[in-house]
Amino acid sequence: MRVFVHGVPETPVVWDALRESLGGDSVALALPGFGTALPAGFTPTKDAYASWLADELKSFQEPVDLVGHDWGALLTLRVATAGDVPLRSWACDGGSVFHPDFTWNYAWATTLITPGAGEEMLLRRRHSTPQEAGALQVGQGVPEKAAARMFAGHDETMSRCILGLYRSAVPNVSADWGAQAHTPTPAPGMILLPTRDQVDDARLSRQVADRLGARFEVLDGLTHWWMYDHTGRTTSALERFWSAVGQAG
Repeated sequence: MRVFVHGVPETPVVWDALRESLGGDSVALALPGFGTALPAGFTPTKDAYASWLADELKSFQEPVDLVGHDWGALLTLRVATAGDVPLRSWACDGGSVFHPDFTWNYAWATTLITPGAGEEMLLRRRHSTPQEAGALQVGQGVPEKAAARMFAGHDETMSRCILGLYRSAVPNVSADWGAQAHTPTPAPGMILLPTRDQVDDARLSRQVADRLGARFEVLDGLTHWWMYDHTGRTTSALERFWSAVGQAG
């Protein structure tokens, strides 16, 4: 089973095209509060989401191939390095964001972690049309209909969850999660580097891959939304990786 975990501010829609291209059995999980209700008593922090993901993966009762994007990538890395969930493999982007030297130095993140400013920005997004909210994604290769669907469900709950995630990760996720991220992971992993991802840093991402004993796959010319790749390179990279995992097993 292949399990996909989306990022912020997204929903599982982000995986539809890639899952169709790959075929086979898969599921795209919806983070609590991202187009779904929040479980009773759930506090939206990085640790709460990591625990939620671990529980979801355990419910499959078999090791899965886990794939994460953006915040889903950070949760994937947390689960993979904590080692308490049996995985067949893991793959994700955003490796540099898991590095101890990473800083939230881009406009989206710095605004979200600033009290007042984050609330105001997300309020403006909620009052935008889905087309307006998804304009950045469309400019980086996401089909217009997919971008509109992705952001149609942005409500107050999602805004609260976004703020909770980012504000629980200051100065970065490694400050709390980095202690277990210096040795190879129990399951084989792969970190993807889309070269046009303005959030990622190639040097830091490669260092994280080396520390975790993970394959490092460069996706030349692809953006932060590398899953909308019409060249087939993303599909091929994942299939090669999973094939190698199967042969090693």
